[in-house]
Amino acid sequence: MDGSHPWVLWLTLVALLAVSAFFSGSETGMMSLNRYRLRHQRKKSSGARRAAKLLAMPDRLIGLILIGNNAVNIFAAIIANMLAIIYVGEAAAPWVATASLTIAVLVFSEVTPKTIAAQNPEWFAFKASHILKPMLQLLTPLVWAVNSLTNALISLLGFDPKKDRDDALDNEELKSLVDISGHKLSGDNQGMLKAILDLENVTVEDIMIPRNEVKGLDLEDSIDDLLSNILSSEYTRQPLYEGDINNIVGIFHARKANHLLRSETVTTNAIKRFAEEAYFIPESTTLTTQLLNFKKTRKRFAVVVDEYGEVQGLVTLEDILEEIVGDFTTNTADDIEEVIARDNGSYVIDGAATIREINKATDWELPTDGPKTLNGLALEQLQSIPDGNVSFTVAGYRFETEEINGTMIKKVAVISLRPKKVPEE
Repeated sequence: MDGSHPWVLWLTLVALLAVSAFFSGSETGMMSLNRYRLRHQRKKSSGARRAAKLLAMPDRLIGLILIGNNAVNIFAAIIANMLAIIYVGEAAAPWVATASLTIAVLVFSEVTPKTIAAQNPEWFAFKASHILKPMLQLLTPLVWAVNSLTNALISLLGFDPKKDRDDALDNEELKSLVDISGHKLSGDNQGMLKAILDLENVTVEDIMIPRNEVKGLDLEDSIDDLLSNILSSEYTRQPLYEGDINNIVGIFHARKANHLLRSETVTTNAIKRFAEEAYFIPESTTLTTQLLNFKKTRKRFAVVVDEYGEVQGLVTLEDILEEIVGDFTTNTADDIEEVIARDNGSYVIDGAATIREINKATDWELPTDGPKTLNGLALEQLQSIPDGNVSFTVAGYRFETEEINGTMIKKVAVISLRPKKVPEE
């Protein structure tokens, strides 16, 4: 035997292991590509476009890679066995070749390239696509034959070989994606994106100004009282009603006040004439739908009604936008704080505070699928208005009433009994 022959075999074996490493890394790199980033990158990268075309037919791509990888590994096994015969003889050659090749393939052709490809999928996949694309065109008949057999076997096993991969994400998955991308987004942007995704799960009932807090203009009041309310109101728009808030006849905008005062005589009919038509919406409308409705109708103010047509409250475009970007205004010294922290970790909370406001202010998880205010939650649990201060527990939070006024629980001390959240790494 020619003395140079073992070196030819060694070079061939090394080349085969390198080709095997290429196929192994290509498989991991291609399958590890971020599908959403790839859609963006293919606009400006030819490698991304090639990779996207290959991934559009995943069964053919996997078939090509596995055909190439298995063919190379089988050929490598033959070469390894020939080398083992040269060095240890025919008797021990199969054992030595199997053990040696297994270690070499695992280290150099599997673990190493797959680790590199998993950590750098775009770099590996885009470069590999230069070779994989022409290979797929060249070996199409063989790949088609192998895929036909495997698809038949997949069907026999009860699966659909033509089922498309569903990359669509629901709201909760999108929020997780935003969390994962937090290091690339500012805290404000991250919060706004998650708030937008939450709009579909929140109704106008959750954020509306409740009926008992609505400040409006009662046309049965005297003209002097009406003018005083118009000129002193802190609100841009006020509902106009006759006797009862359920009898809303329009919405008065503050900018109409000048026109009204220029009138020779100010009458209730003059006030009604300058009012806009009221816009009514059901309390179950989601914020996403209402935001689009405000845009379509060019309205900024809506009256919320229940299924019987009873007025439940008011909601504005600004209220919805604040759910996304946070409060537009800050509290002044004259504002009443609804959620006040104490040194012992508890909070003193106004009974009129909404559950959503409390959760946002404290990072708690009080249930939002029932009563919308703290007073409503307390009354639901107690089933009646207590004669004196009482305590109760809801969903891992302890409540202690501190002030009860007539038919309403005014102040409640609340503390969380839940273990503190451990930040995710």
